[in-house]
Amino acid sequence: MGKGTSDSGGVAAAGSASSAGAWLGAIALVGFILVATAQASNQILARGLAGSVPPFALAFFRWSIVAVGLAPIALAEIRDGRLALAKNIWPILAAGFMGMFLCGGPVYAAGVSTTAIHIALIMALSPITVLLISAVRGMEHVGPLQWLGTALALAGALLIISGGHPQTLIELETAAGDGLVVIAMLSWSGYTLLQSRAAPRASLLARISLFAAAGALFSLPLAAWEMWTMPAQIFSVRALAAYVFAGIVPGLLAYAGFAWLGAKFGSVRTSLVLYLGPVASALLSFAILGEPPKPIHFAGGLLILGGVWASLRR
Repeated sequence: MGKGTSDSGGVAAAGSASSAGAWLGAIALVGFILVATAQASNQILARGLAGSVPPFALAFFRWSIVAVGLAPIALAEIRDGRLALAKNIWPILAAGFMGMFLCGGPVYAAGVSTTAIHIALIMALSPITVLLISAVRGMEHVGPLQWLGTALALAGALLIISGGHPQTLIELETAAGDGLVVIAMLSWSGYTLLQSRAAPRASLLARISLFAAAGALFSLPLAAWEMWTMPAQIFSVRALAAYVFAGIVPGLLAYAGFAWLGAKFGSVRTSLVLYLGPVASALLSFAILGEPPKPIHFAGGLLILGGVWASLRR
């Protein structure tokens, strides 16, 4: 009798654990899709506005909304002593310059001459760049599989940027937008390496608030010039809607969602969002902008994502 009761209890516990695991898996899948979509929406915004809202004003207001929205978290951790501004001011400014300023206005400017799919696929090269920088600095060993992955991803990027015609790589008119995205991708890679070293005792969201404030500060001079020369484009209903959307969806929601996924599932699993980004961007680009992916995007995307996958293997 006791043994039977024990067995049935064990079965019930196993069933409960299985059910909880299934729910956790479903939550993870939904979370990854939502965060990837929120991140990809910034690329759709860059392409959809296509210069109708000046880029650095858009970046300034976006980062200002993020900084203000997360300010209560940052202020609480400053009061608690977890976030020491005096000791971390230079790393914070550097992270804001690379991760917010160079990955803000230039990406919006790039949307005038390149597609959202191009932006997403080029930005997907960031993990490989981080790996190579880490290898050069002796922080990471790069083996044959990683070098192969790097070569594949680079080939995919060049294929997409050139449109299958290598001679266009030297034509600045053709590759101007893609060149801006390459700069943003390299800057994001530097930010990735630096952000965890700036105020390491503070939470991710508290640090994001300060990085965003720094990004808004760096964007301000160019944004002020745009406000002076193009006031009608900046102070309009369309521009206001863009500022609010950029600050909330690819700003607060994307960063908060990424932080939640990292805390719930770990940084390694959370990095899978990277693989969903280009897919989300391609789908949104087709649905919203009417820009379907071309065969060259599939070929280049497979090379890039396959290269990223190989580069992240041990």
